[in-house]
Amino acid sequence: HTMAEPEIERQRALIRNAHVFKLPPRSSTAGWRGADWTEEVWQGNVKVVERGEKCAIILVSQDGATFAVCPVKEGAVDRCVDSSRYFVLRIENAQGRHMFIGLAFNERNDAFDFNTALSDSKREKEAARNPPPVFTGPSVDYSIKAGEKIRV
Repeated sequence: HTMAEPEIERQRALIRNAHVFKLPPRSSTAGWRGADWTEEVWQGNVKVVERGEKCAIILVSQDGATFAVCPVKEGAVDRCVDSSRYFVLRIENAQGRHMFIGLAFNERNDAFDFNTALSDSKREKEAARNPPPVFTGPSVDYSIKAGEKIRV
């Protein structure tokens, strides 16, 4: 009887002082607009973490309590059409119920770090599923045979 290996948690990003908004009804089919968000419901830190094959965005209060979790999968993170600092997250509770919230960063650099953490995670997972072929050396033997000399 062997114990299961504990899954290692890897933190890809930690961004402080992010803002969460209650989303108003979407005004158009073009996408979400951060300019329409007026009702801020939370402020705290955003962590992008991986455990095994799973990646999640965890919203953590200043006291360390988890406010919300967004499992990263297709359609879980959407960008706003009017700002590179605003995103829409699909958060889920332990029972699998979900809702959408608005996430805003104060700085473009923070939004860039958030985006990079997500895209790096996705790219590394795809690379792990499709490893490049291993180079085994040239198919032709170019080695110098015993007694052979090279003239320059």
